[in-house]
Amino acid sequence: MLKAFAGAALAASILFSAPAHASWPDRPVTIVVPFAAGGLTDVMARLAAARLRDRFEQTFVVQNEVGAGGILGTANAARARPDGYTLFFGPVSLLTLSPMTAKVNYDPERDLTPVTILASTPFVITVNEAFPARTLPEFVAEVKKKPGSYAYASAGGGTTTHAASLIVLKAAGLQIIHVPYKGVAPAFGDLVAGHVQMASASPVEIKPHLSGGKVRPLGVTSQTRSQQLADVPTVSETLPTPTVATCNGFFVPRGTPQEVVDAIAKEVQAAVKTKAFSDKLIQVGLEPVGSTSEEMVATIAADKQNWLAIKGDLAAAAQ
Repeated sequence: MLKAFAGAALAASILFSAPAHASWPDRPVTIVVPFAAGGLTDVMARLAAARLRDRFEQTFVVQNEVGAGGILGTANAARARPDGYTLFFGPVSLLTLSPMTAKVNYDPERDLTPVTILASTPFVITVNEAFPARTLPEFVAEVKKKPGSYAYASAGGGTTTHAASLIVLKAAGLQIIHVPYKGVAPAFGDLVAGHVQMASASPVEIKPHLSGGKVRPLGVTSQTRSQQLADVPTVSETLPTPTVATCNGFFVPRGTPQEVVDAIAKEVQAAVKTKAFSDKLIQVGLEPVGSTSEEMVATIAADKQNWLAIKGDLAAAAQ
């Protein structure tokens, strides 16, 4: 009788000492996206949400919290209760570049825990069709002949399109005028019109302009050639530049149970390994990744170093 009582007591002890998150998720999960619905980050988040819903048999709701170039949604997610029921999906640049170019009300190193990178997209150095260069080496030679005579467009001072261009231009030692716009669309509108000579954007953003033959891609900033533009060489084949890409993935508020972090990372990695899911990413212009948490931490550190190398140039451009 005594043994039976002890056994029952032990079982009860195990039952009641089990963490509350052991059955995660047992109610709907919110995924905060800091950009508007319909954008590339939002599309990725919704693809991932559908996969997580099917896997965990629970609702995963994408909540768009727009403002301040993504800073508002990031801050809101960072302040959320760390119980596994609020996830954040966005680009790592909100933790690496944004704090260098804008005032943020979150600590990029302490408030959010990296979980997994779903996909990435490089930048494509692109010129107007009339520019007298068909390759990146020819572009470098031409600009060096006429320092300060050419201009490049960006989606705005301090944006990733601005910073990515700066890294390439600085590596080449080029003097070229920066013209900021309010978004990629107007920047490329003036590139097509010939008002500026160079701009950089993701493969999916430049593809609509390629069919008309009005722009010419010279190089991609990824380590290997993009699946979207297989014939375009990498910038690093010509210049000693690091990998520069927009990496989007999951974060959680610091203090979220490790079991939740591991469960999300494991499922995203499994999803990316399937052809059906990775094909969906490729179809919208992305490079599938599916990283571990540790790999995401390393990517964030490398991304920060990229931007630190041009921090002074970014600050000067903002003045």
